[in-house]
Amino acid sequence: MADAPEESSPEAIRECCIRLLARREHSRLELQRKLEAREFPRAAIPAVLDALTEENLLSDQRFAEMFARTRCENGQGPMKIRADLQARGIDSAEIDRSLELVDDTWLDYCRAAWRRRFGVAPADRRDWSRQARFLAGRGFSAELVRRVLDETANEADNTDI
Repeated sequence: MADAPEESSPEAIRECCIRLLARREHSRLELQRKLEAREFPRAAIPAVLDALTEENLLSDQRFAEMFARTRCENGQGPMKIRADLQARGIDSAEIDRSLELVDDTWLDYCRAAWRRRFGVAPADRRDWSRQARFLAGRGFSAELVRRVLDETANEADNTDI
């Protein structure tokens, strides 16, 4: 466990939050967990987090948008991103809004993830299943996975002619 902070005042909690937020966006729940791990008094944390939210230094909306965009660019699909955001304390409505921002590009992200990992159409059913499992594990829906793998098979058939 982390060493107990020397000072447990709201100012010390705020300074710790500012340092964490300067590195990257955090959700409210993430900050709360980190502060509790640093053994700040639980009763004092919500007031500090409320003040940071009022000052727009802490925003679950901004965090969710950044998180969704970054994870998409890294080849993760909507189902995995949704689960990760839920684990970080983001409510469903906010998750939906964040995922809608990149909604038009899921197929492109799925294609890119496939291309980065494989780049070659599946040779047989076993390869197809392996590639499908990989994309599903990245959080892409079965429909998207099927579309991408069918496209690659069609492209391979067209190049053979």
